[in-house]
Amino acid sequence: MWIPQVHRQVGRFYDGGVPARGAEPGEPPSRGRAPRIVLERHTDTGLESFGMQRRIAYDDRRLGELLVPADPDVFRTDLTSVPALLTWLVPKTGAHLPAALLHDGLVRDPEEPASYVSTQGRRVDRVEADRVFRDAMADTGTGVVRRWLVWSAVTVATLVLGRGLAWSGARTWRYRAAVALTVGVVVVLGISAVADLFDASWPLTFEVPWMGERPWRVELAGGFAGAVTIPLLLGLAWGRFRAAGAIVGVLLAVLLPVTLALAVVAGTYVVIEVLATRWPALAAGLGAAVVAGSVTVMAVLLL
Repeated sequence: MWIPQVHRQVGRFYDGGVPARGAEPGEPPSRGRAPRIVLERHTDTGLESFGMQRRIAYDDRRLGELLVPADPDVFRTDLTSVPALLTWLVPKTGAHLPAALLHDGLVRDPEEPASYVSTQGRRVDRVEADRVFRDAMADTGTGVVRRWLVWSAVTVATLVLGRGLAWSGARTWRYRAAVALTVGVVVVLGISAVADLFDASWPLTFEVPWMGERPWRVELAGGFAGAVTIPLLLGLAWGRFRAAGAIVGVLLAVLLPVTLALAVVAGTYVVIEVLATRWPALAAGLGAAVVAGSVTVMAVLLL
């Protein structure tokens, strides 16, 4: 599986200026100035989003100059779109932020089927926007592993949504089926592997053949080998996006136990937060019970 390398070129990002508004002439892009990210926070929809007061310019290796957002007055972004449980792996902001804003500007509003058009008149569909995102992250200094992880994640969204792409219905559903097959098989095998490792019997799980009844170190090694090999094979069903399929599959398989544990912790926090908000006395009682129980267990273990 060949992975193309992009060498960092910081100067490809520069200030995109401000578009003209009515009688105001605006400011043209300036290659001699670093990009200025000026954000305005919005909560009118009940969710946090940001508008951009200035545009970002990027000189793409294939498409030339890209100016985003096309219309700053209506553009909204949530910065880097990462599930809360995975922000420890890819934070919402950081070195990759200019590339994330660039990608949001290229993808446009999901209700608009038209593709973004560069200043040279070249159309940018979602697949190309994802590629630009990956290359732009390299230019911001984002590590090679993180940028390929992020590219694989946005590629999944592109394949599942299928918006703004010149694909037939059959082709779109073939990619969706490949994504569903990979996620489904990896999740089922991953949960079964965790149950097998702890010799537990959970609903809908089964004994994983390459783990079996062996010493836990051997089972752990077998589980890891399966978490790498199976996704690589499933990724072949993704066709030209097989690199994304393999990366997403391996990431999901390896991080599944960690993600499940984080989900339990996050879910517990949400429950406690709701209890503390609606029934403070009940929450205080449960908290006291948890503290007392924890102290008792520690005392028993130490004695």
